[in-house]
Amino acid sequence: QVQLVESGGGLVQAGGSLRLSCAASGGTFSTYATAWFRQAPGMEREFVAYINRSGGSTLYADAVKGRFTISRDNAKNTVSLQMNSLKPEDTAVYYCAADPRTYYSGNYFQKYGMNYWGKGTLVTVSS
Repeated sequence: QVQLVESGGGLVQAGGSLRLSCAASGGTFSTYATAWFRQAPGMEREFVAYINRSGGSTLYADAVKGRFTISRDNAKNTVSLQMNSLKPEDTAVYYCAADPRTYYSGNYFQKYGMNYWGKGTLVTVSS
């Protein structure tokens, strides 16, 4: 069973950038699909970005497309989210997620979520 720990959150001004990282342990990371989700105050958790186990396929929510980039390093057991041109509406707790059911597509995980979750890291974007 994989454990996930996020880092890199913080306070940034609108238009700025942050890079989130997620460190995985306790499993064979390269056999898991991974994704980032977020939850704003008073809102439901929502999908942000997905990357398949090899890193060759990605999927983004429309709200972040062109601004965020997901990547992974299977040798280091990490997945990252580079966030540029941040907006106040990007303020949320960001969660790293992983799932061994790699036969499912990113669209599936976008809709139904994943099996393993980190505890989240807070990103606050000031206007």
